[in-house]
Amino acid sequence: MKSRIVTAYALLLSSLGATMAGAVEITVLSTQATEPAYRELVLQFENATGHTVKTTFTGTLDAKKRIAVGEPFDLLIMSSPDIDAFSTLGTLVRGSRIDLAKSGVGVGVKAGAPKPDISTTEAFKQTLLAAKSIGYSTGPSGVYVMDLFARLGVTDQVKPKLKQTPTGVFVGSIVASGEVEIGIQQVSEMSHFAGVDYVGPLPAEIQKMTIFSSGIAAKGQQPDAAKALVKFLTAPNAAEAFKKRGMEPG
Repeated sequence: MKSRIVTAYALLLSSLGATMAGAVEITVLSTQATEPAYRELVLQFENATGHTVKTTFTGTLDAKKRIAVGEPFDLLIMSSPDIDAFSTLGTLVRGSRIDLAKSGVGVGVKAGAPKPDISTTEAFKQTLLAAKSIGYSTGPSGVYVMDLFARLGVTDQVKPKLKQTPTGVFVGSIVASGEVEIGIQQVSEMSHFAGVDYVGPLPAEIQKMTIFSSGIAAKGQQPDAAKALVKFLTAPNAAEAFKKRGMEPG
């Protein structure tokens, strides 16, 4: 099965002119929500094309700092609003945005700990109020849950027990270590984190889906190879890699 997938991808990429003879290094700057699926697919891409892909995975705030100081890259992967913003600024090629996958927000607890009830909005609210400590991120999910706390009317009650991870640090790490009782982050980042038992996604009525997209750097050195990589990541055969990490392709 795996060999058939690689062969299919090789045929796809050969149509874009990606050959072993023209192999290059593609530099990618990416936030972390798509990382597990991306790593799996990039290995296949490298095997199929001979290209090498050098990827820096980091948090949203750090990625923006790197871009601000002019760190070079060929392809950027971030939330779609950020991709759109950098396209408007001219950092990315206008019209180059391609959506890779969507992720909702989920909850996790330390492995072996009782799983709280988050089946309804009211149950989630009561879980927040009962929790001794709550972890959240600096990324899109963190921005969203702070707004959600306000909408639920619990900001004042939960504020003393909030712990925000630094940019680039998974919330799962402080859940697994026991630093916080519950953690909230993108489903793709929380659902398979070692040492964490995934509780589930937020209830549908308060769920927030974030689209993660790619954009071609306006000053990138390998735009054609970067486009080939995006084509690979969005091919039909790539969908399963995202699905098994709790994401919706496209």
